[in-house]
Amino acid sequence: MSAPARQIRSVQVRPATEADVPAITAIYAPAVLEGLASFEYVPPDEAEMLARLRALLGGGFPYLVAEFGGRVMGYAYAGPYRTRPGYVSTVEDTVYVAPDAHRAGVGRALLAALIAEAEARRFRQMIAVIGDSANAASINLHRALGFTFSGTLHSVGCKHGRWLDSVMMQRMLGPGDAAPPDLKPGA
Repeated sequence: MSAPARQIRSVQVRPATEADVPAITAIYAPAVLEGLASFEYVPPDEAEMLARLRALLGGGFPYLVAEFGGRVMGYAYAGPYRTRPGYVSTVEDTVYVAPDAHRAGVGRALLAALIAEAEARRFRQMIAVIGDSANAASINLHRALGFTFSGTLHSVGCKHGRWLDSVMMQRMLGPGDAAPPDLKPGA
């Protein structure tokens, strides 16, 4: 789809609710079916997306949506980077934008708000695991918001008949590692 002619300046970012699940599901489906950012093959249905939302919110993680003109244009959340206790202060970000809202500033608004919300919840590191090294839009978005390149895992996934890389990027949150870890972030 073609990019919007101008930036969406009045996008509202707010906490996601269960009522947003149909829109979230609809935004994610084309990313699964046509894109390379997600390594899933079959788009989850609304029941599965609702379960994922509830699990993240129940775990104290931020989950946001961006609205414009009453329509959800994208969503973002931070979830556990890894499940072992030693990673409790580290989150992994996820951002998806409706195809007709790409390059309109929605992803930037979501990621900036997600970073602020994760910092407010006392998380210390945010990791981006970007599907495919050719995903310049996501790599550039993360770089613009303070993420640094940490490495590339080559050919770790496959989709649409080809091998895909994962690009790892990282950003400190709040004091990062300059202060002792908070063993109960998200509360």
